Amino acid sequence: MTYEFGRRSEVKELRLQMDAKATISRRQGRSQTCPLMNMKATPQSDLNRRDFLKGGSAATLMVLMGGVPINAAEEKKAEGSAEETHYKGEAPPLNVGVIGCGLWAREILKTLALLPNAHVVALCDTYAPFLKRAGDLAPKAERYADCAKVLENKDVQGVIVATPSHQHKEIVLAALKAGKHVYCEAPIATTLEDAREIALAAKATLKLNFQAGLQNRSDKQLANLCNFVRTGVLGKPLKARCQFHKKMSWRLTSPNPDREKAINWRLNKAISLGLVGELGIHQADVVNWYLLARPVAVTGFGSLTQWKDGRDVPDSAMAVFEYPNGVLFNYETTIGNSFDADLNMFYGTDCAIMLRDRRAWMFKEVDAPLLGWEVYAKKDAFYKESGIALGAGQSKQEAQAKKATDAVDEKSALQYALEAFLINSHNHTAAVEDFNAAYDPNDVAGLKEYLAGQEKNRLAAAGFKEGYESAVTVIKANEAVVKGQKITFQKEWFELG
Repeated sequence: MTYEFGRRSEVKELRLQMDAKATISRRQGRSQTCPLMNMKATPQSDLNRRDFLKGGSAATLMVLMGGVPINAAEEKKAEGSAEETHYKGEAPPLNVGVIGCGLWAREILKTLALLPNAHVVALCDTYAPFLKRAGDLAPKAERYADCAKVLENKDVQGVIVATPSHQHKEIVLAALKAGKHVYCEAPIATTLEDAREIALAAKATLKLNFQAGLQNRSDKQLANLCNFVRTGVLGKPLKARCQFHKKMSWRLTSPNPDREKAINWRLNKAISLGLVGELGIHQADVVNWYLLARPVAVTGFGSLTQWKDGRDVPDSAMAVFEYPNGVLFNYETTIGNSFDADLNMFYGTDCAIMLRDRRAWMFKEVDAPLLGWEVYAKKDAFYKESGIALGAGQSKQEAQAKKATDAVDEKSALQYALEAFLINSHNHTAAVEDFNAAYDPNDVAGLKEYLAGQEKNRLAAAGFKEGYESAVTVIKANEAVVKGQKITFQKEWFELG
């Protein structure tokens, strides 16, 4: 039996149609090969590249490096046009509760305050000072010390779980059982067993929306860049390199010794995934996403050289991942030095692409094939190289004398992610109600088919599958760092059945 969408779902489809264009196709049926390896440039891919390259003048440093600035922001539509996609809060409000009110949770609350359809009705933390600070950001919210009370609150439609990573499982499972939509911060868990249990529960709970806190997946800047990479512009993929450098102790202070131990859970290797897992998961997930592949092995290295204050988590670490077809990915991080900050690099036989601060630049090889638009593009000379400036209008001869301007996306990746959670949760509930009104509410297979048809309406977001696979990636990477050894990924580790 084929299920057709109800009128209300069709209205939502029209309203969200343009935003859904930014959604990256779900990675389904992935084999242990890297699809980018066999990708060839085509006239259509050339068109995609040309459409992708929107405004953005060369930053001085990148020009000096011979780089091609790539601005991933979507082209601004004429005001009032049919293709204008700026979200203005058309979706009805969603009542949310925030469980865990530490530093990152307060950043979440500040971001939720920017969204007109975010109603924070409940806050929860076992530490009273944290709860008070969060309450200052959401003064109308009820405050709880027990998350069970949040889940009993019938006004709460969805919860954002921002507790320490090793505490996620119990809360997420209880929230799903209580009928709440769930946004779970990444990593979703610190063990394969807990991550699998969360993912399977989310998979089985068809009537609820589950989102993993991999906010890059919702960022239109990064999604558009992913599309650009997948046109085959790299040539044959060779390797990726990501780094995070920031001098900081990663330690929080408290006048209470017991409390200080509790809030510094990241420094305890028994319950923490360390730098690679707690910070590196977002960059590692971008590599999995862009390469459309899973790692097959990882070798780790770690040392504790700067912050010898009783912690047992390395303050410098490196994980070298192996992907199908010989593609390598090196992730390295230190909290002992800030030089060069953080960046993501992708290297291929035709070019390299640098991503940092949500902007990207392309560095072409001299023997790379012409893509077409270079004929008209502005050239910036540096030593013996020529960097192509990819600014708005740069592909037209008559615009050569004009100075391109940087297009700035004022939304953060976190704002995109939370916006997606609110809208997707509301629409998911509406779709379930539509199905129940038109068909047999007990037809699980039918509901699954119906919801699958609604996927095109969803705003881009990481689901249980992406959350689980990213957790597997960094759980084993951290294990390799701690043990100083190579670990081969087993295929069954990534499978959910």
